[in-house]
Amino acid sequence: MSDTLVQVSDASFSESVLKSDKPVVVDFWAPWCRPCLMMAPVFEELSREYDGKMVFAKLNTDDNQMTASRLGIQGIPTLIFFHNGKEIDRVIGFERGEALRRHIDSALAASV
Repeated sequence: MSDTLVQVSDASFSESVLKSDKPVVVDFWAPWCRPCLMMAPVFEELSREYDGKMVFAKLNTDDNQMTASRLGIQGIPTLIFFHNGKEIDRVIGFERGEALRRHIDSALAASV
């Protein structure tokens, strides 16, 4: 996994995501989820492209059910964009790079 990705858990979610001074996008995924595995390299590539502008985090929903449940994750992959501790966008299901790039750019514009 890339060094531009942050692994978050139930225990670290608040500190790593909600209290971040940068916008954060969290990839809610599971190792058995084919669309999640297909999106992983795209997410990793975008994390390198936007390094320093936005935090890219991954949360395994099998291992961290409390956070996934609290946020109403019903299908994976789900990407949630946060700024100042608040959800500002949500993408459910597999998305290609260009579509994700538009969501990222929108989240960055909203966080200025």
